[in-house]
Amino acid sequence: MSGATARKLTVALRIGTALAVVLAIPALGQQRPESILPPGFGDPTPAPSPAAARPKPVQQAPAQPSQAVPPPTQAPSLAPAGLAAPDATPTTAPSPTVTPPAPTNFAAFVRADMPVYARRSLARVGVAGPPEGAMGPSAFGRADGRFLEVLMQRLNAPVASRWVSIVLRRALLARVDTPRGVGGADFAAERSWLLTRMGESTAARAMAQAVDTEDYTPKMFEAAMQAALATGDAAALCPAAEAGAELGRERGWIMARAICAGLSGTPARAQPLLAQARRTGVAGGIDFLLAQKVAGAGQSGRQAVTIEWDSVDHLTAWRYGMATATGVEIPESLLVNASPAVQGWRALSPTLDPRARAAVAELAAARGILSSAALVDLYSAIDAGDDQTGAEAGIARDLRAAYDGPDAKTRADALARLWDEPKTGEGRYARLVLTAGAAARIPTTLEQPDIDRLVAAMLSAGLDVPALRWRDKASRGSNAWAMLALVDPAMPVLSYGDISAYSGANDAEGLKRRMFFAAMAGLGRMSGGEVQRGAQALGLRIAQENSWTRAIAKAARDHEPGTVVLLAAIGMQTRQWHGVSPETVYHITAALHAVGMAGEARMIAVEAISRL
Repeated sequence: MSGATARKLTVALRIGTALAVVLAIPALGQQRPESILPPGFGDPTPAPSPAAARPKPVQQAPAQPSQAVPPPTQAPSLAPAGLAAPDATPTTAPSPTVTPPAPTNFAAFVRADMPVYARRSLARVGVAGPPEGAMGPSAFGRADGRFLEVLMQRLNAPVASRWVSIVLRRALLARVDTPRGVGGADFAAERSWLLTRMGESTAARAMAQAVDTEDYTPKMFEAAMQAALATGDAAALCPAAEAGAELGRERGWIMARAICAGLSGTPARAQPLLAQARRTGVAGGIDFLLAQKVAGAGQSGRQAVTIEWDSVDHLTAWRYGMATATGVEIPESLLVNASPAVQGWRALSPTLDPRARAAVAELAAARGILSSAALVDLYSAIDAGDDQTGAEAGIARDLRAAYDGPDAKTRADALARLWDEPKTGEGRYARLVLTAGAAARIPTTLEQPDIDRLVAAMLSAGLDVPALRWRDKASRGSNAWAMLALVDPAMPVLSYGDISAYSGANDAEGLKRRMFFAAMAGLGRMSGGEVQRGAQALGLRIAQENSWTRAIAKAARDHEPGTVVLLAAIGMQTRQWHGVSPETVYHITAALHAVGMAGEARMIAVEAISRL
């Protein structure tokens, strides 16, 4: 055979192989493929010549994802599994005996077509890095991953401190090296699930999506399902719906397959799947109706489903997620008794009306889920709306006056109205977060200012530089003086005499003074002798050890900021600051200061004073 003839045969073989593989792929989302081409197109073509049809690559199953992928500079081979790619001078013809057609493995095609650089490694998984404000790759250092996972599983969120929640979110979202003893996907799943329980729905979804769906483990499937439901994003289930349904362990994934078929505009496939799910008892009642409504929201859905909550006595994640995805209003009686995390989910939901988000948004801001700027933006949207009735509109007007009042006195009066209205401690602290930016605009020349709350408002959002402008105005021993002493880098080392001068407002039990001392000692702002003297005078046992103190001290010595933050959250598993001991604040601030997070430690110390 001449060289020219061999080359022609090689080209024919490759073209025939490529066409056969393409023709082997069925139409996605259809049980019976229907042609959408004009008449005359897609008609059967004459049978190819024997020479072109000899390889029959369609008869073989495609390569599995675990097989080696050619480098980017070399085109992937389209030869059938078990057969070599045709050479320029083939010596033997492929065997005419073929095996029956095997199902097309689409995951194998995805893996084979994805360049090496686009595949995400499980050795380092996360969403953000230091440029985005998150921690570095070695945040968990040499800590045992199994120990970290147990801590995440046992953490009861939300915790007492807004600032502990903020730094915990940064640690969980960080693009970190997978700790020893665990897999990258499972470790990401634990982080996503903890974020979901904290109310951080969008962060949880981002973490779940940081792992390629081909690498999902059973634990990752569960975490991804919860994150998608928390965000009310039914479409987020679709990339993993088929693989999740094949596991057969979670009914939600079986329903997700039908939902995603409907969302993709193929009701002919969605309806039989829904009918099968109802017939086999996978879902029923309102759970089935909500899924049916979501599936019908896709193109060509053509179905209207009425949702009635009369017989529903509790709210589940499935019911919340499906209702939010379709804009179905959830009764207030169900929301009142729901998990605290639901309040964070609703605060972050872009589908809810700003008025509906306002009440839960303030609580979310107090817990560190929303920033001060995000809360101001929400009330700005309410202020710009057409409906100016209701309590939310009144808050928005006062907030606008606090920013744009004609003089400092008018702005300060608007701030006082906002601060005085809430009746709960969490509500009052939320208003400090809301007004942080407005408080920073108040000049120090204002007569008779409420310095304590002005400083507390600014520091609730971390605005320490504007707050320090009031340093000379704060009287010694006041709340403002103590908070500014904590954040002032120029403040000299204090003695116990300075600490004892602090007599904070509303501190009949002396808890604020003990918190102030514990924070100053943890931040290294007192000598060893003064720390011992103050601890004895105040009756604090800061030198007493237990398993928690030893663990957080070891993490600090090993310079593991992620582990330190996780253990700090473990130490603050209470909804009220009165449940946090001064000894706990001492160990947390000392550990954070040791791993280079002195700024966050100061904000936690300030929060201890402003929230008691």
